[in-house]
Amino acid sequence: MLGGVNAEPAVAADSLKVIRGDKEVLHGLSFTVPRGRITGLLGPSGCGKTTLMRSIVGVQIIESGEIDVLGAPAGSAELRPRVGYVTQAPSVYGDITVGENLRYFAQILGADTSRVSEVIDTVALHEHDRVANKLSGGQRSRISLATALLAEPDLLVLDEPTVGLDPVLRVDLWDTFSSLAEGGTTLLVSSHVMDEAERCDNLLLMRDGDLLATGTPDGLRSRTGEQDLEDAFLALIKERQTV
Repeated sequence: MLGGVNAEPAVAADSLKVIRGDKEVLHGLSFTVPRGRITGLLGPSGCGKTTLMRSIVGVQIIESGEIDVLGAPAGSAELRPRVGYVTQAPSVYGDITVGENLRYFAQILGADTSRVSEVIDTVALHEHDRVANKLSGGQRSRISLATALLAEPDLLVLDEPTVGLDPVLRVDLWDTFSSLAEGGTTLLVSSHVMDEAERCDNLLLMRDGDLLATGTPDGLRSRTGEQDLEDAFLALIKERQTV
């Protein structure tokens, strides 16, 4: 196992390979995710981002390699209350209210009921008396985020949380992520929108099941000589093709 003291990364992967069906989806990835930071997992749709996130939260069968999360093997029982996972599809019951959803999940997670009002404030979702299926897609996504926050996870894994949201809601949600990171939560946020890379402390750039690069936004600018991060991503693709 890759070590697990507090000074070590929140996530550490070594030669991680995943095969789904007859296709190798992840090709031996090695990387780390620092604690208390926002790490962006960026790349085009179909490049393996969701499979990587599923591997981190322990719901994906791994062909070979190692992946440790908060000092324990991914998927370990001890990690269940410490890792929050928000999928692309909102994970809420549509026929009950926001508050009823959160109180139900608080009971399932063993969270104190006082956390319900706290997480509603955190995600700025005050329509707690409205039935969930009467809310917009963005509001339902916020319920899913609030649900993941109930157990006060050390690591929050978010799969394309801003997809389909209008620009104002996207900014509000990223402000929430920043506040969580300032409070000590580690966030891994996937996106295929390169302008969201600007809001991350660290980046994992993926393409076709491989990692093109890891590092800070400024580090990637320095490496490629490009100031625009989308241009930097394209430069990395060209660099890989010439190797």
